[in-house]
Amino acid sequence: MMSPEHPPPRTRLRDVWAAEWKDRSFRVQAILTAICLPAVLRTLAKFLNGVEERHGVILPDPFLDLFPAVDVNWLTFVIIYGGLFAGIFLLLKHPRNLLLAVQTYILMVLFRIVAMSLVPLDPPMGTIDLRDPFVQYLGTGRMLTRDLFFSGHTSTLFLIGLSMPVRRLRVLYYCCALAVAACVLLQHAHYSIDVFAAPFFAYGAYRVISLMHRRLLQKPPQ
Repeated sequence: MMSPEHPPPRTRLRDVWAAEWKDRSFRVQAILTAICLPAVLRTLAKFLNGVEERHGVILPDPFLDLFPAVDVNWLTFVIIYGGLFAGIFLLLKHPRNLLLAVQTYILMVLFRIVAMSLVPLDPPMGTIDLRDPFVQYLGTGRMLTRDLFFSGHTSTLFLIGLSMPVRRLRVLYYCCALAVAACVLLQHAHYSIDVFAAPFFAYGAYRVISLMHRRLLQKPPQ
């Protein structure tokens, strides 16, 4: 038994990934996921630029009518991208959880494309545009205002929470998702239904991918 002065050595990140890489199913899925992610993101970019060309409906939203729009762009994207980059860093130590998160994100993007195709919306009255430093100039360099149903920012933080192996981190990310939901509503950048529906779509995508992992990888995420 090691003394407190000599704690057991930590497993190196490279060793964690090397151990998982020996699993052929994990290896194949990781390669296919790395190929699919940029392809799906390119598809989303083209789709969102197409969405900007069409007109939709303006929904009545009694909740947004309760308060004027407030510009909280800086706070919104500090939470979003701080949470995103921190989440990637934390999940790197858990390869199966990271694979699960990326695959869930891919499926969720496909859900968003279908949802926006079926629910064409114009932004709420009095909206303040979300000036996303990564997304607003996606594709053609134009501001994106009609990628509404459902909220991608809220659902992304929620799915990272679902993928976290530690309970306190899951709770932290659920709180971050709630904070972003509040921010986009304060800014009138989304309808209430966009934000309300986001966790359900994220959870649905997560459940589908989790079942796939149990069948194909045999060893579920931690």
